[in-house]
Amino acid sequence: MKTFIKISLLFFLITSTLFVTIYLGLGFLVSLHATKPEKADVIIVLGGDNGLRVKKGTELFKAGYAQNIVLTGIDSRYYNPNRPNWRERRVMEAGISKKAITVDIWSETTWEEAENTFDLMGKKGWNSALVVSDPPHMLRLYKTWKKAFAGSSKSFILVATDPEWWDPLFWWRDPYSQRFVLSEIKKNFYYLLAYY
Repeated sequence: MKTFIKISLLFFLITSTLFVTIYLGLGFLVSLHATKPEKADVIIVLGGDNGLRVKKGTELFKAGYAQNIVLTGIDSRYYNPNRPNWRERRVMEAGISKKAITVDIWSETTWEEAENTFDLMGKKGWNSALVVSDPPHMLRLYKTWKKAFAGSSKSFILVATDPEWWDPLFWWRDPYSQRFVLSEIKKNFYYLLAYY
């Protein structure tokens, strides 16, 4: 009986330790593929942000990493080229010419952003892109963009924003960060079944 209890306790401790390690490691897993920017033909600022992605994309543009910027995730139903939406206005207010900005009004998902950007890059003759999003988005972005760009000479580099709420080890402490990471884990499983 004592041996059974010892084995049960040992199993519980190993299982608990493994679960905690995996849980805490999720922040590192989802943000793993973010890298430092390099010169590129275009900066792709993905939609779904509250301004951090636009800020990062603008900073990269002004630092000379690319001469073109694409804003994705702008709803075609509400877009009027004569009345730029808040993301486009913010980029122009930073001193970036409207000529350097392309607005993608067709993409509603990460998968569509990758596919439509790939097509746009072909039309514009762009071969390399910096893709800007938030840290927990990086794993799904990497897998999606890698799949969309497979077999081509086009390349992309993922660049993460610098949100105050993000810590890859303590991601579970911030409610927004926690929701984002857990949502991304679910979406990664969905994308695995639907697209990869």
